[in-house]
Amino acid sequence: MGAAVTDRWSIKSTPAMDAEQFQLWQALLEERTGMTLSNERKTFLETSLSIRMRELGIEDYDTYYEHLMVGSTESRAMEWSVLVDRLTVQETSFFRHPSSYALVEEFVQRFKAEQPDGASLDAWSVGCSTGEEAYSLAMMINEQLNGGGRKLFYGITATDISLPTLAKARKGEYPARRVLQVDPLLREKYFQPCGNEQTLAVTPVLRERICFARLNVLDLSNAPMNDMDLIFCQNMLIYFRRWRKRQIVNRLAERLAPGGILVLGPGEVTDWQHPDLERIHFADTLAFRRCR
Repeated sequence: MGAAVTDRWSIKSTPAMDAEQFQLWQALLEERTGMTLSNERKTFLETSLSIRMRELGIEDYDTYYEHLMVGSTESRAMEWSVLVDRLTVQETSFFRHPSSYALVEEFVQRFKAEQPDGASLDAWSVGCSTGEEAYSLAMMINEQLNGGGRKLFYGITATDISLPTLAKARKGEYPARRVLQVDPLLREKYFQPCGNEQTLAVTPVLRERICFARLNVLDLSNAPMNDMDLIFCQNMLIYFRRWRKRQIVNRLAERLAPGGILVLGPGEVTDWQHPDLERIHFADTLAFRRCR
């Protein structure tokens, strides 16, 4: 039976989604994740859903929607996790947007100069995807805090909504071609061959400093992270409505320690201010410091 379904699918084009169905799926995605799909991304939604429906042997969007709504809580949660992984864009890379990392480097240098031995820098990568951002921060922080006879520590919490994506991040293994963009000295120090020359693994010295955890940004009010020295949130807010973006960054601001910084993607939030934060003027960046 499964083979027959696959054969039928193989000769069919992606099913067309009518306007009512598209609005239904748009509403579901926004309700559960906060992310919006514009009308221009209808084809993307159709393709993503169709691929998953083909795997399940489901032939129409309404049946798949019901599949997500009906049944045991566990099975629905597992299927939703798989679907969210397909629908959330995971375009990321090591040290994406260098200016933001240059700001972090300067911040960590100042932290090292001002803090006594034994101090710990707590960082949070929001929307960490497959882990490149968190590991980039770890490399940057580790390089700045080590050496000089100082005993300073750090830890990074990296969160994302997708469980399959987090599993990839925890594994810390990447195609060698994707690691080529990392500075050769850092690449030599923080990556090691993994079974073959085509795959490199992040070294334990970085992996042991990062805790990967699932978090829906709609649930930030319940997040356990507080008094963070650094919150790094880039290339995620573009998927949300303007009012939702402001809600998210307001809640992130509340999680900063005095003197801590919030680094956002340039242009992702416009005309936003917070009474406890001041804008950091640093070339080609959007960042704020908690002043009280």
